[in-house]
Amino acid sequence: RAVAMSVSHSSRLNKLVREQYMRLPQDGRVQVTYVWIDGSGEGVRCKSRTLDKEPKSIEDVPEWNFDGSSTAQAEGSNSDMFLVPVCMFRDPFCLDPNKLVLCEVLKYNRKPAETNLRHTCKKVMDLVKDSHPWFGMEQEYTLLGINGHPYGWPDNGFPGPQGPYYCGVGADKVYGRDIVESHYKACLYAGVKICGTNAEVMPSQWEFQVGPCEGIEMGDHLWMARFILHRVCEDFGVVATLDPKPMTGNWNGAGCHTNYSTEEMRREGGLKHIEAAIEKLSKRHDYHICVYDPRGGRDNSRRLTGHHETSNIFEFSAGVANRGASIRIPRQVGQDGCGYFEDRRPAANCDPYAVTEAIMRTTVLNETGVETKDYADH
Repeated sequence: RAVAMSVSHSSRLNKLVREQYMRLPQDGRVQVTYVWIDGSGEGVRCKSRTLDKEPKSIEDVPEWNFDGSSTAQAEGSNSDMFLVPVCMFRDPFCLDPNKLVLCEVLKYNRKPAETNLRHTCKKVMDLVKDSHPWFGMEQEYTLLGINGHPYGWPDNGFPGPQGPYYCGVGADKVYGRDIVESHYKACLYAGVKICGTNAEVMPSQWEFQVGPCEGIEMGDHLWMARFILHRVCEDFGVVATLDPKPMTGNWNGAGCHTNYSTEEMRREGGLKHIEAAIEKLSKRHDYHICVYDPRGGRDNSRRLTGHHETSNIFEFSAGVANRGASIRIPRQVGQDGCGYFEDRRPAANCDPYAVTEAIMRTTVLNETGVETKDYADH
């Protein structure tokens, strides 16, 4: 009974009845679900429409609009916002030929909404495209019951201390694997560049990885993977939170470690370029902390304590195979003399557009200080 009470009412609806309708033919028409980032900078919203035929490219998907006053993105007196399609995926919930479409949000005057961080990220990625930046982001998240308590934890009290849960196997060590595996398959079907998953250090905490992705593709694919995660969790009646420190006390927080390289870092002798990039990052720590969570570092201050496999938020550090550093150089990279490095500072609820843009501004465009340059005129 306790387990049943921790999931949503809608998850207990008869899914076999739903399948009866999902098998009905569509007579050549296609359901397109538009997905966008709302005014919180963390939440995703969606709505669907019918197209007369299957779109073959993103150019075949028309612009649309929505009520921005209901998503904290506009006032009621001038509430229409534009949805501009930017990236299309197969729909793992309604199946082919239906589509999921990620959109940028523009205001009434066609300027990007405040939480549309893709707009400037795309400009920066276009500027640095000759560097061929590759990213891989490790999205940690925590499963919660509908009551807000970590899924599978005792109703009153706590599970045993951390130790047996990371990459664990067994009913007493992992909670919610059905959700994780369903999400993985759904991402593969959709065309999201998901490349792995594992149980994390805190029970009910999981991670999936997306990448390698080049340039703007990183943010596009991670946001769609997040949307799919929330939809899968909806079907199972639980909640996925990206809070960087969902449980206070002696429990690991949740990050979004970002692996990064340029073409010259991946070539023979690339380690010197990796070390040069880390040196640039070391001089701009405060700027990066400010953009690595949606609240200017306040969320990360609960997580980056110097404990639980994190660096201290006030200090920059780097090291080979050091999970307590701001930047970790994998041991294999040190041995090979080329490859990539990992920025361990981004919070689980970061905007991947903001993170990847900041890394490019600092390491390739050689920006310094806390101000950013506007490259709109170039």
